[in-house]
Amino acid sequence: MLTLSRLLAASGSLWQGSAAFMLGLCIGSFLNVCIYRIPASRSIVSPGSACMSCGHPIRFYDNIPMLSFLILRGRCRYCHVPFSVRYPLVELITGLFALAAFLQWGISLTAVINLVFIASLLTITCIDLDHYLIPDVITLPGIPAGILASFFLPAMTVRDSILGTLLGGGILLAIAWAYEQIAHREGMGGGDIKLLAMIGAFIGWKGVLMTLFVGALVGTAAGGAVMLRTGSSMKLKIPFGPFLAIGALTYLFFGDILILWYWR
Repeated sequence: MLTLSRLLAASGSLWQGSAAFMLGLCIGSFLNVCIYRIPASRSIVSPGSACMSCGHPIRFYDNIPMLSFLILRGRCRYCHVPFSVRYPLVELITGLFALAAFLQWGISLTAVINLVFIASLLTITCIDLDHYLIPDVITLPGIPAGILASFFLPAMTVRDSILGTLLGGGILLAIAWAYEQIAHREGMGGGDIKLLAMIGAFIGWKGVLMTLFVGALVGTAAGGAVMLRTGSSMKLKIPFGPFLAIGALTYLFFGDILILWYWR
Protein backbone atom coordinates (compact mmCIF):
# COMPACT_ATOMS: atom_id res chain seq x y z
CA MET A 1 0.00 0.00 0.00
CA LEU A 2 2.90 2.31 0.81
CA THR A 3 4.46 1.60 -2.57
CA LEU A 4 1.19 2.39 -4.32
CA SER A 5 0.89 5.66 -2.39
CA ARG A 6 4.39 6.67 -3.40
CA LEU A 7 3.66 5.74 -7.00
CA LEU A 8 0.50 7.85 -7.00
CA ALA A 9 2.37 10.76 -5.42
CA ALA A 10 5.15 10.48 -8.00
CA SER A 11 2.60 10.35 -10.83
CA GLY A 12 0.86 13.42 -9.45
CA SER A 13 4.16 15.31 -9.20
CA LEU A 14 5.07 14.28 -12.73
CA TRP A 15 1.74 15.53 -14.06
CA GLN A 16 2.05 18.81 -12.16
CA GLY A 17 5.61 19.30 -13.37
CA SER A 18 4.54 18.66 -16.96
CA ALA A 19 1.67 21.14 -16.57
CA ALA A 20 4.10 23.74 -15.18
CA PHE A 21 6.44 23.20 -18.12
CA MET A 22 3.64 23.52 -20.69
CA LEU A 23 2.37 26.66 -18.96
CA GLY A 24 5.88 28.06 -19.20
CA LEU A 25 5.97 27.30 -22.94
CA CYS A 26 2.76 29.31 -23.40
CA ILE A 27 4.14 32.18 -21.33
CA GLY A 28 7.31 32.08 -23.42
CA SER A 29 5.23 32.40 -26.59
CA PHE A 30 3.65 35.55 -25.14
CA LEU A 31 7.08 36.87 -24.14
CA ASN A 32 8.17 36.61 -27.78
CA VAL A 33 5.34 38.98 -28.65
CA CYS A 34 6.44 41.40 -25.91
CA ILE A 35 10.09 41.24 -26.99
CA TYR A 36 9.19 42.18 -30.56
CA ARG A 37 6.43 44.72 -29.96
CA ILE A 38 7.40 46.65 -26.83
CA PRO A 39 10.50 48.35 -28.37
CA ALA A 40 8.34 49.30 -31.36
CA SER A 41 5.69 50.81 -29.04
CA ARG A 42 3.08 48.45 -30.42
CA SER A 43 0.21 46.80 -28.57
CA ILE A 44 1.01 43.36 -27.16
CA VAL A 45 -2.67 42.41 -27.35
CA SER A 46 -3.75 43.19 -30.89
CA PRO A 47 -3.50 42.49 -33.73
CA GLY A 48 -2.81 38.78 -33.57
CA SER A 49 0.48 37.14 -34.52
CA ALA A 50 1.52 37.44 -38.16
CA CYS A 51 4.54 36.56 -40.28
CA MET A 52 6.97 39.49 -40.28
CA SER A 53 7.89 38.79 -43.91
CA CYS A 54 4.60 38.30 -45.74
CA GLY A 55 2.23 39.67 -43.08
CA HIS A 56 -0.06 36.62 -43.25
CA PRO A 57 -1.84 35.95 -39.93
CA ILE A 58 -0.48 32.92 -38.10
CA ARG A 59 -3.26 30.43 -37.39
CA PHE A 60 -3.65 28.94 -33.92
CA TYR A 61 -2.46 25.53 -35.13
CA ASP A 62 0.74 27.13 -36.40
CA ASN A 63 1.28 28.97 -33.13
CA ILE A 64 1.65 26.02 -30.73
CA PRO A 65 4.80 26.69 -28.68
CA MET A 66 7.84 24.79 -29.97
CA LEU A 67 5.74 22.11 -31.67
CA SER A 68 4.62 24.29 -34.59
CA PHE A 69 8.21 25.45 -35.14
CA LEU A 70 9.34 21.84 -35.45
CA ILE A 71 6.44 20.79 -37.69
CA LEU A 72 6.96 23.74 -40.04
CA ARG A 73 10.75 23.28 -39.86
CA GLY A 74 11.13 26.83 -38.65
CA ARG A 75 9.51 28.44 -41.70
CA CYS A 76 6.35 30.38 -42.49
CA ARG A 77 3.67 28.13 -43.96
CA TYR A 78 2.87 30.70 -46.65
CA CYS A 79 6.05 32.48 -47.73
CA HIS A 80 8.53 29.85 -46.41
CA VAL A 81 10.84 32.51 -44.96
CA PRO A 82 12.63 31.05 -41.91
CA PHE A 83 11.69 32.22 -38.43
CA SER A 84 14.34 33.07 -35.86
CA VAL A 85 15.43 30.14 -33.72
CA ARG A 86 15.11 32.45 -30.74
CA TYR A 87 11.33 32.00 -30.72
CA PRO A 88 11.37 28.34 -29.64
CA LEU A 89 14.46 29.00 -27.51
CA VAL A 90 12.65 31.65 -25.44
CA GLU A 91 9.68 29.28 -25.10
CA LEU A 92 11.93 26.43 -23.97
CA ILE A 93 13.83 28.56 -21.46
CA THR A 94 10.60 29.92 -20.00
CA GLY A 95 9.19 26.40 -19.77
CA LEU A 96 12.28 25.22 -17.90
CA PHE A 97 12.09 28.16 -15.51
CA ALA A 98 8.39 27.43 -14.88
CA LEU A 99 9.32 23.83 -14.07
CA ALA A 100 12.14 25.04 -11.81
CA ALA A 101 9.72 27.38 -10.01
CA PHE A 102 7.34 24.46 -9.42
CA LEU A 103 10.16 22.27 -8.08
CA GLN A 104 11.43 25.08 -5.85
CA TRP A 105 8.17 26.45 -4.43
CA GLY A 106 5.49 23.94 -5.43
CA ILE A 107 2.00 25.04 -6.41
CA SER A 108 1.90 28.29 -4.48
CA LEU A 109 1.48 32.02 -4.76
CA THR A 110 5.24 32.35 -4.24
CA ALA A 111 5.85 30.31 -7.40
CA VAL A 112 3.42 32.48 -9.38
CA ILE A 113 4.96 35.76 -8.20
CA ASN A 114 8.50 34.57 -8.86
CA LEU A 115 7.54 33.26 -12.29
CA VAL A 116 6.15 36.70 -13.21
CA PHE A 117 9.44 38.22 -12.01
CA ILE A 118 11.44 35.70 -14.06
CA ALA A 119 9.34 36.37 -17.16
CA SER A 120 10.00 40.10 -16.77
CA LEU A 121 13.76 39.49 -16.55
CA LEU A 122 13.73 37.26 -19.65
CA THR A 123 11.83 39.88 -21.64
CA ILE A 124 14.18 42.66 -20.51
CA THR A 125 17.24 40.53 -21.33
CA CYS A 126 16.19 39.92 -24.93
CA ILE A 127 15.15 43.52 -25.54
CA ASP A 128 18.40 44.85 -24.06
CA LEU A 129 20.47 42.48 -26.22
CA ASP A 130 18.59 43.58 -29.34
CA HIS A 131 18.21 47.32 -28.77
CA TYR A 132 20.45 48.31 -25.82
CA LEU A 133 17.19 49.32 -24.18
CA ILE A 134 15.49 48.45 -20.90
CA PRO A 135 11.86 49.54 -21.29
CA ASP A 136 10.35 51.67 -18.54
CA VAL A 137 7.00 50.05 -19.25
CA ILE A 138 8.33 46.93 -17.49
CA THR A 139 10.65 48.28 -14.79
CA LEU A 140 8.65 51.23 -13.47
CA PRO A 141 5.42 49.26 -12.82
CA GLY A 142 7.65 46.41 -11.62
CA ILE A 143 8.89 48.44 -8.63
CA PRO A 144 5.50 48.92 -6.90
CA ALA A 145 4.52 45.40 -8.03
CA GLY A 146 7.56 43.97 -6.23
CA ILE A 147 6.81 45.95 -3.06
CA LEU A 148 3.18 44.79 -3.18
CA ALA A 149 4.31 41.19 -3.71
CA SER A 150 6.36 41.35 -0.50
CA PHE A 151 3.10 41.20 1.46
CA PHE A 152 2.54 37.69 0.08
CA LEU A 153 6.08 36.28 0.02
CA PRO A 154 7.00 34.39 3.22
CA ALA A 155 10.73 35.02 2.75
CA MET A 156 10.33 38.75 2.10
CA THR A 157 9.22 41.70 4.22
CA VAL A 158 7.98 45.07 3.06
CA ARG A 159 10.98 46.66 4.78
CA ASP A 160 13.43 44.44 2.86
CA SER A 161 11.61 45.19 -0.39
CA ILE A 162 11.74 48.96 0.09
CA LEU A 163 15.38 48.84 1.21
CA GLY A 164 16.16 46.70 -1.83
CA THR A 165 14.51 49.24 -4.12
CA LEU A 166 16.41 52.17 -2.60
CA LEU A 167 19.72 50.31 -2.46
CA GLY A 168 19.40 48.92 -5.99
CA GLY A 169 18.56 52.25 -7.57
CA GLY A 170 20.89 54.22 -5.30
CA ILE A 171 24.05 52.16 -5.89
CA LEU A 172 23.88 52.28 -9.68
CA LEU A 173 22.84 55.93 -9.63
CA ALA A 174 25.91 56.76 -7.55
CA ILE A 175 28.18 54.69 -9.81
CA ALA A 176 26.74 56.32 -12.94
CA TRP A 177 27.19 59.80 -11.45
CA ALA A 178 30.78 59.12 -10.36
CA TYR A 179 31.71 57.66 -13.75
CA GLU A 180 30.24 60.63 -15.59
CA GLN A 181 32.19 63.05 -13.36
CA ILE A 182 35.46 61.20 -13.97
CA ALA A 183 35.13 60.18 -17.63
CA HIS A 184 32.93 63.13 -18.71
CA ARG A 185 30.61 60.79 -20.58
CA GLU A 186 27.69 58.56 -19.73
CA GLY A 187 28.74 55.03 -18.81
CA MET A 188 25.50 53.51 -17.56
CA GLY A 189 21.98 54.03 -18.80
CA GLY A 190 19.05 54.94 -16.60
CA GLY A 191 17.39 51.68 -17.59
CA ASP A 192 19.95 49.67 -15.60
CA ILE A 193 19.27 51.81 -12.53
CA LYS A 194 15.52 51.24 -12.76
CA LEU A 195 16.05 47.53 -13.43
CA LEU A 196 18.13 47.03 -10.29
CA ALA A 197 15.56 49.00 -8.30
CA MET A 198 12.88 46.61 -9.59
CA ILE A 199 15.06 43.61 -8.76
CA GLY A 200 15.52 44.97 -5.23
CA ALA A 201 11.76 45.34 -4.85
CA PHE A 202 11.30 41.63 -5.58
CA ILE A 203 14.31 40.07 -3.81
CA GLY A 204 15.37 42.64 -1.19
CA TRP A 205 18.65 44.31 -0.31
CA LYS A 206 20.57 41.04 0.10
CA GLY A 207 19.46 40.06 -3.38
CA VAL A 208 20.69 43.41 -4.73
CA LEU A 209 24.20 42.83 -3.35
CA MET A 210 24.44 39.32 -4.82
CA THR A 211 22.92 40.50 -8.10
CA LEU A 212 25.58 43.18 -8.42
CA PHE A 213 28.39 40.79 -7.48
CA VAL A 214 27.35 38.00 -9.84
CA GLY A 215 26.34 40.41 -12.60
CA ALA A 216 29.66 42.26 -12.46
CA LEU A 217 31.61 38.99 -12.34
CA VAL A 218 29.81 37.41 -15.29
CA GLY A 219 29.70 40.70 -17.21
CA THR A 220 33.44 41.25 -16.81
CA ALA A 221 34.21 37.71 -17.95
CA ALA A 222 31.87 37.98 -20.94
CA GLY A 223 33.14 41.46 -21.91
CA GLY A 224 36.76 40.34 -21.64
CA ALA A 225 36.07 37.30 -23.82
CA VAL A 226 34.37 39.44 -26.48
CA MET A 227 37.22 41.97 -26.49
CA LEU A 228 39.85 39.25 -26.82
CA ARG A 229 37.97 37.61 -29.65
CA THR A 230 37.14 40.76 -31.60
CA GLY A 231 40.10 42.93 -30.64
CA SER A 232 37.75 45.67 -29.43
CA SER A 233 38.80 48.42 -27.06
CA MET A 234 37.72 49.03 -23.47
CA LYS A 235 35.03 51.33 -24.86
CA LEU A 236 33.11 48.35 -26.26
CA LYS A 237 29.40 48.81 -25.55
CA ILE A 238 27.90 45.81 -23.74
CA PRO A 239 24.36 45.76 -22.29
CA PHE A 240 24.46 45.26 -18.52
CA GLY A 241 20.79 44.30 -18.13
CA PRO A 242 21.27 40.60 -19.03
CA PHE A 243 24.02 40.26 -16.42
CA LEU A 244 21.86 41.86 -13.75
CA ALA A 245 19.14 39.36 -14.70
CA ILE A 246 21.62 36.47 -14.33
CA GLY A 247 22.63 37.77 -10.90
CA ALA A 248 19.00 38.13 -9.79
CA LEU A 249 18.09 34.62 -10.97
CA THR A 250 21.16 33.21 -9.22
CA TYR A 251 20.01 34.74 -5.95
CA LEU A 252 16.40 33.72 -6.48
CA PHE A 253 17.21 30.02 -6.83
CA PHE A 254 20.54 29.61 -5.03
CA GLY A 255 20.93 32.68 -2.82
CA ASP A 256 20.47 31.01 0.55
CA ILE A 257 22.78 28.13 -0.38
CA LEU A 258 25.52 30.45 -1.66
CA ILE A 259 25.32 32.79 1.34
CA LEU A 260 25.50 29.84 3.75
CA TRP A 261 28.46 28.40 1.84
CA TYR A 262 30.24 31.76 1.89
CA TRP A 263 29.88 32.30 5.64
CA ARG A 264 31.01 28.77 6.36
